[in-house]
Amino acid sequence: MPNKEKNIVGEDALALHNAAAPYEVPRVLNPDAPHTKAFLERAGTLPNMDKFFGTKERTYWTFQAVGWFGYGLVRMFTAITLGFDLQYYSLLILAAILIGVSMTTGMRYLYRRIRDIRLPSLIFLSLVVCGILGLIFSSIEARLGPLLLPGWTPVSGLAQFGNAVFEATVLFAWTAIYFGYHYYQSLQEQKEQVLKATAMAHQAQLKMLRYQLNPHFLFNTLNAISTLVLEKSEIDANRMLTKLSSFLRYTLVNQPTQRITLDQELHALGLYLDIEKVRFQDRLVMEFDIQEKAKSALIPSLILQPLVENAIKYAIAPSIDGGTIKVSAEVIDDRLHLVLSDSGPGIEDLSNIVSQTGSGVGIANTKERLVQIYGDGHSIILRNMVPSGLGIFIEIPCEREKRP
Repeated sequence: MPNKEKNIVGEDALALHNAAAPYEVPRVLNPDAPHTKAFLERAGTLPNMDKFFGTKERTYWTFQAVGWFGYGLVRMFTAITLGFDLQYYSLLILAAILIGVSMTTGMRYLYRRIRDIRLPSLIFLSLVVCGILGLIFSSIEARLGPLLLPGWTPVSGLAQFGNAVFEATVLFAWTAIYFGYHYYQSLQEQKEQVLKATAMAHQAQLKMLRYQLNPHFLFNTLNAISTLVLEKSEIDANRMLTKLSSFLRYTLVNQPTQRITLDQELHALGLYLDIEKVRFQDRLVMEFDIQEKAKSALIPSLILQPLVENAIKYAIAPSIDGGTIKVSAEVIDDRLHLVLSDSGPGIEDLSNIVSQTGSGVGIANTKERLVQIYGDGHSIILRNMVPSGLGIFIEIPCEREKRP
């Protein structure tokens, strides 16, 4: 990337680097955040039948209509094979369908009351209900035959239950579909509850990571403001309080799962740097090399600030002459590449950064956030630079805000 003019963090820091101009702080994240939806999709939720048919009531009547229409087709096929006159037999089929719909509607209300009992008892009761209703179904049909069909011979005794096995089988098949659907729904609801709980834990962890604001930064800032007040530098103290207020408001309003543009992130970083410049003055030099099309790429809010804070604490503050921190960004093949480097001493053991007198907490925090948000879709590499300094190389998907 071509080098841009260095700028010393000071009064005109925001104007000199090519970060964003001040902007309105985004609203709190909507619960249906894109990354949360992606998380649920990766979890593999199964399609819900109600999504195809609408409400549960509509789903029920859709199954009823399709099921009993199929029943009517089977009866018509049987009538054709037996040589019945469909002109008259169709009336009996229609009557049988109405009887079946009435019976299954009553069975529905009964099953609602008993569907939570133990499975063996449920199967036994279902068989009893279907058997009894099958006998009644066959008896009613046998009595309607002579009324609807000319020349139909009336039957009595056990003969009127001749069709009971078929009707009972149909009712039991309806029962199996009914309970199968509700068990499916129950499993879906349980899985959805588990996924929601997992998503809530996922977001809670992100919040914990994002809200680990270094108390040393606040202490140092308040001490600097106190010094300015004692030195009667009310204007500088007020300016610093304003910057601190803006930065804290930004950290509180933006949710940890919020994606903002890199331009907005650089503006927030500018607020932070305007505060730190009171402490370090000309000892802190910032360089920004931001590709134009990278500015609109979406990144997690406040992903850069902990890294810059870590660099200031361990690369700039210990040096009498201070040092330089460089932030660069570019888009390559739909991937956003972010690089943050400093002129400090680097890190001896890159595989164990946190244990070294507490250094690297901001880096470890950032690593964990990227894992939570992007999973395997990101990379972050730490490298000691030559002749000195630490380089942090981040690669994430280049996502952009969807416009309505």
